[in-house]
This record gives sequence, C-alpha cells and structure tokens, in this order.
Amino acid sequence: SHVKREKIGGNTVIISHGGGLTTVYCHLSKFAIRAGQKIKRGDVIGYVGQTGKALGPHVHYEVRRNGKAVNPYQYILEE
Repeated sequence: SHVKREKIGGNTVIISHGGGLTTVYCHLSKFAIRAGQKIKRGDVIGYVGQTGKALGPHVHYEVRRNGKAVNPYQYILEE
C-alpha cells in the first residue's frame, strides 16, 4: 500500500492487488494504515474527508489497470 498527500487528491491511499491492478482512494480526512502495510478485505484504510480539491466530504474511488482508470463495476465483489 502507498500513503501520500497529493495536491488534487488530498490524502490518498493506493493499494496494489498484483497483475497491474490498483485501487485508489482520495480525499481522506485521515489515514488508518501506514505505507507498505499489508491490507486485507474489510480493513479500514482511512476516513471520509474533504482534502485536496474536493468540493465536499467524500471518498473518490478508482480502479486502475496498468496505470489507466477502468470501470470499477467488474471488480466489485459480492459479500
């Protein structure tokens, strides 16, 4: 996992899932993990916020394949 502060995305967590797949979470108010920490499904990684260029409190969620944003629908798992 990567934890960083970006000008636009604010407090950002990037999780690598292997095979070129990453998930990105931006505008967090606070981090709940450390850089390099192993993450498993269900772990809290951060909290809703309004950091960076956010117009209101929210979490920007993005799925990237080989660095390009893709439709996240096919990657959302059923409970």
